[in-house]
Amino acid sequence: MNDPVTLGLAGFGLLVVLIAIRMPIAYAMIVVGGLGTTLVDGPGRMLSQLKTLAWGQFAIYDLSVVPMFVLMGALAAHAGLSQALFRAASAWLGRFPGGTAMAAIAACAGFGTVCGSSLATASTMGRVALPELRRYRFEPALATGVLAAGGTLGILIPPSVVLIVYAIIVEANIVTMFTAALVPGLLAVVLFLLTTALYVWLRPEAGPRAERPRREELVSATLGVLPVVAIFGLVLGGIYAGFYNPTPAASVGVFLVLLYGLLTRTVGLRQLVEAIFETARTTGMIYLILLGAEMMKIFVSRLGLPQLTAQWALASGLEPMAVLLALLVALIFLGCLMDSLSMILLVVPFFWPVLVELNGGVYQLAEGAGFGLSTEDLKVWFGILALIVVELGLITPPVGMNVFVIAALAPDVPMREIFRGVAPFFGIELVRVTLLLLWPGLTLWLPRVWAG
Repeated sequence: MNDPVTLGLAGFGLLVVLIAIRMPIAYAMIVVGGLGTTLVDGPGRMLSQLKTLAWGQFAIYDLSVVPMFVLMGALAAHAGLSQALFRAASAWLGRFPGGTAMAAIAACAGFGTVCGSSLATASTMGRVALPELRRYRFEPALATGVLAAGGTLGILIPPSVVLIVYAIIVEANIVTMFTAALVPGLLAVVLFLLTTALYVWLRPEAGPRAERPRREELVSATLGVLPVVAIFGLVLGGIYAGFYNPTPAASVGVFLVLLYGLLTRTVGLRQLVEAIFETARTTGMIYLILLGAEMMKIFVSRLGLPQLTAQWALASGLEPMAVLLALLVALIFLGCLMDSLSMILLVVPFFWPVLVELNGGVYQLAEGAGFGLSTEDLKVWFGILALIVVELGLITPPVGMNVFVIAALAPDVPMREIFRGVAPFFGIELVRVTLLLLWPGLTLWLPRVWAG
């Protein structure tokens, strides 16, 4: 099995088998990457690489932002910020048909600004919003579907851990990626709200109105959400204004959320310890996946697969956009097998060089070649598209991970009902991807304005 293509396909096949038998994705990538490198270069080379590989991966300053944002999200969940967000959104939107479901979407978007994780957003907001949706007798498909879909907002709306990791892989500016994610993220919120409104308009019994709040309740709920707005403004506003880079910004966010929890007495020593342990577990998982992805990257690089794929794509005569579409579709299907971070780490290092070559090379020598974008703009545009289709993977049957999170919170709702509730949001996400593909300016406009 000396042919690199055959060996590469065998490696990816083994990876799929290991994932299918429930081996954690990090361990699966380490096994395949280590075994493959051993077959290509011998055990001595592989063991020599392992001496410094972990240190080289984890001693990157930009990665220090990951545990800080994870800790900020864990503290936010303990501090009750999710309840404050949902209470305020319900006060303003609940009076409309389907308003409580719309409030859940708005609260998911707000919580995503202090969390950065789709699974954590779905889990936290599911615990907060699902009892209210049940109380107002929302259709089970809509109640669970809107929470599974709303949870995906956590992956794109800054700060996003997956977005940070993508930026590190392709050597993009993290602040630029955060800026580029704002318009597509807000577009998702608007489209989800419109989808919910249309769903309830077609099926009025699916989403009744909530009780109209009294004036003092509305004022109280609005004041209660101001700390979240302040934290979001100080963290991301400080980044965009150039006061500090993402790592100090995340530290500021941790301090502010902890201060809020202490002042409101929602965070004590027990909650702080739980948040720290949760952060350690999540960060350890992320770093181990990073190590596994790097070992897979070494394996496929030693085989020369990225170069072979780029040569094939160039020789095939396919339009660059057709290759990009095929890659995005592949990401959606991969969502049935693995989590969002693993997909980004496994696929991007392999296909990013292909897109660069299709775009006319690193220096963009051909006028109007490829996608008609500079390499730097291509990094940003492709990153946002990749994260959106990764979101789709989180709600794609039969293994959408957000769906399983919500199913665990609503065991009485059949899985097919949750997927039925998710289907309209899956469809509108395809519309959003189409818009961003046809008009890259929707993604690139704000970063260009911000850059001056």
